[in-house]
Amino acid sequence: MALNYYPFSSVSKFTFLTWCCLLFISSEGAAHNVVSFGARADARSDSTAAFLRTWAAACRSAKPATVVVPRGRFLVRQVEFRGPCRSRISIFIYGTIAAPASYLALGNAQNWILFAHVNGMTIQGGTIDANGASHWACRKSGKSCPTGATSMQFSSANNVVVSGLTSINSRMFHFVINGCKNIKMQNMKLAAPSQSPNTDGIHVMRSSGVTITGSDIRTGDDCISIGPGSSNLWMENLRCGPGHGVSIGSLAQSLNEAGVQNVTLTNSVFYGSQNGIRIKSWARQSNGFVRNVLFSNINMYRVSNPIIIDQSYCPSNQGCPHQGLSVKISSVTYRNIKGTSATPVAVKLHCSRLKPCSGMRLEDIKLTYGKTRALSSCQHIHGTSSRMVTPLSCF
Repeated sequence: MALNYYPFSSVSKFTFLTWCCLLFISSEGAAHNVVSFGARADARSDSTAAFLRTWAAACRSAKPATVVVPRGRFLVRQVEFRGPCRSRISIFIYGTIAAPASYLALGNAQNWILFAHVNGMTIQGGTIDANGASHWACRKSGKSCPTGATSMQFSSANNVVVSGLTSINSRMFHFVINGCKNIKMQNMKLAAPSQSPNTDGIHVMRSSGVTITGSDIRTGDDCISIGPGSSNLWMENLRCGPGHGVSIGSLAQSLNEAGVQNVTLTNSVFYGSQNGIRIKSWARQSNGFVRNVLFSNINMYRVSNPIIIDQSYCPSNQGCPHQGLSVKISSVTYRNIKGTSATPVAVKLHCSRLKPCSGMRLEDIKLTYGKTRALSSCQHIHGTSSRMVTPLSCF
């Protein structure tokens, strides 16, 4: 499988393309450089206020506006960029936006960088560095630590494109898409150490029309996690691992929970991740559901749980309900999934006793475990298998 994770073959090509775009947009509207508003690229001076002044000028522009972050390292504390704005905004990042190194610097803020109520925006290139090392160390020590901030969140935002952006050392999630429509994330590179806690790559919730393509995600938690209320989600050409795989859930955290539907993951590869493609939910009473999901054309390399449904999810093994209840899972297709499992059970489909999974399909599956046959394990599931299925279907 030929995957193109890095769309720009060289820095010069990236610079040429983005400057062409910048010149075109600037001829139609206004360009705003953060340095002109007081930002300093010395990695020490606090540029938060300068970034806010730059955003305010772009947001009130009657014509499409650009925000330019030039080369260098800009120190920015917790910041909120709010709309609605008068026109579309394009942000070109050539340098690095960095959070303070101290785990106390962001306090208990949920987000480091927040875009809220923005309609029509493009973010192109550059790096954001959340400097999460001291926060991970604090959590590992058992001290009382801040909960940790998401590196960048889009909240109630529509028609946003994020392209070629690198996010490193997140304290918690790299990106959260919450309550949004028509968000496109492409050619991203997300990285945090494999032991960094809760550093999910991209978390999607209460959003529709989200597209994630051509990205390399290496984290300490889920590469992509999909929460309640997500629909019409397309994921393609992803490289995942290390991390916990691509997960729908965890779900069934409340009774009246919105469902997840119309989700596709295709043409992707997993390397050494804890899970491959996973659906997980607590064993709690819930009106939620998962339906119309397609996982296709996926390669697994030394993945511990290549295909897994876990409807008794309970990571701490404390206070876990055992009601046999959960969300209703139906119409999930696994097609052309191949590779190697790091554990004997390559396919584990454990569904709810009182809400069995239905309409499940296995098509052209070939997963092996070393030199021996891999195994499959099923509970409370109804479905069909076709073409070659290894390990043998347990439906």
